[in-house]
Amino acid sequence: MAIPRIAPYQLNDILEYKSNKVDWQVDTNKCVLLVHDMQQYFIDFYDKSQEPIPSLIKNIKAIIDACHEADIPVVYTAQPGDQTVEHRALLSDFWGPGLKADERLTRILPELAPKPSDTVLTKWRYSAFQRSDFLERFHNWKRDQLIVVGVYAHIGCLQTCMEAFMSDIKAFMVSDAVADFSPEEHAIALDLVAGRCGMITHTQALLQSLKKNVKNRQEPLEDKRKEALPC
Repeated sequence: MAIPRIAPYQLNDILEYKSNKVDWQVDTNKCVLLVHDMQQYFIDFYDKSQEPIPSLIKNIKAIIDACHEADIPVVYTAQPGDQTVEHRALLSDFWGPGLKADERLTRILPELAPKPSDTVLTKWRYSAFQRSDFLERFHNWKRDQLIVVGVYAHIGCLQTCMEAFMSDIKAFMVSDAVADFSPEEHAIALDLVAGRCGMITHTQALLQSLKKNVKNRQEPLEDKRKEALPC
């Protein structure tokens, strides 16, 4: 019932996976970043010194920094410890009792810790939208794109992308900024997102898009400043 120990695998084996049906473009004025379940408890099922974890953390950190730079809302999910039987419900049948209420387990990895301006959602089900105000936040922010990074690709990350699609939100899963139980399950998640509900990108492509967006947004402001200067 518990999460299995996860054998090392290379994210580079997944990186070139491409089968997108859509050609959406990330817009810094429309997107939200979701850092999904990057808690110590979930990462401890890997050997943190071996791939995919070093690259996963590096890539997620770069994406978080770029989103902060671009004024993109950054949202984290975190499951609470010592969930009651009522709160956990059917999850117990598949995964057992879950996390203990121990800060060493429930904390988001220190390398990726949220800033005070970021949002941390309490996570109750596979999808980040379930039993939370995540969708309401999208409406308040007037945004309709979602970038998804974190673990595990074929469970919560995938289901969040599926539910985003059903709420008319364009989901972008970053192939080398998510990790899974195995490369096979990782690839299944990418296949389903690309073919059914979203778009697959990778870290460098995403960072380039965000940087280009920010540059294009700044250039009109600079032009206006030049026009305002006295002759």
